[in-house]
Amino acid sequence: METKLLNLKGQEVGKVDLPEVLFSVKPDQHFIHEVMKYYLANKHRGTASTKTRSEVSGGGKKPWKQKGTGRARAGSTRSPIWRKGGVCFGPQPRSFRQYLPIQKLQKALIEALSARAADGAVLVIENLGLELPKTSSLNALHKGLGTKSVLFVTDKMDKNFRVAAKNIADFGWCLASNLNAYEAMRNSKLVFTSAALKALADSVKEAK
Repeated sequence: METKLLNLKGQEVGKVDLPEVLFSVKPDQHFIHEVMKYYLANKHRGTASTKTRSEVSGGGKKPWKQKGTGRARAGSTRSPIWRKGGVCFGPQPRSFRQYLPIQKLQKALIEALSARAADGAVLVIENLGLELPKTSSLNALHKGLGTKSVLFVTDKMDKNFRVAAKNIADFGWCLASNLNAYEAMRNSKLVFTSAALKALADSVKEAK
């Protein structure tokens, strides 16, 4: 499978063969969905919290006597059925964390990359080395890609590129060693450096 080779101006300067070990697998949509749920669940902070009747301030005095008033019995003004009362069966802090084996996560990354390559969302760039850390240096590249949420994958981050790209909301970056299936699927385009593509392919071969 081939894809476009770009320069820092976003212009196509050639074609690149994508490694078969990363881009030749038939994606299983159900499996990818399972892994996406894993990543999203682990991003869930689980800090939602409500106060029960025992945690709401006030309510120490019985509102009225038990009998003889004609009204329903009430022992506290902080009962869940009262205004400003506690919350009954409300959310409490808890962990949403899930577990998947490393082998499954690596398989999901390969399937996600294969799916994105089939959609034409995987590109390769010659290098990300900028002479100056200026956002204007990336204007041509930004215009050439013409899409939102571009993820640049590199084997090592160039400091000038990182500084120049931080003012462009559509640009993100990660190291090849940290790339996962969730990031591969959520971004509109994946732009690899040649070195990152080789490093990722080598790591997958070693794992096998």
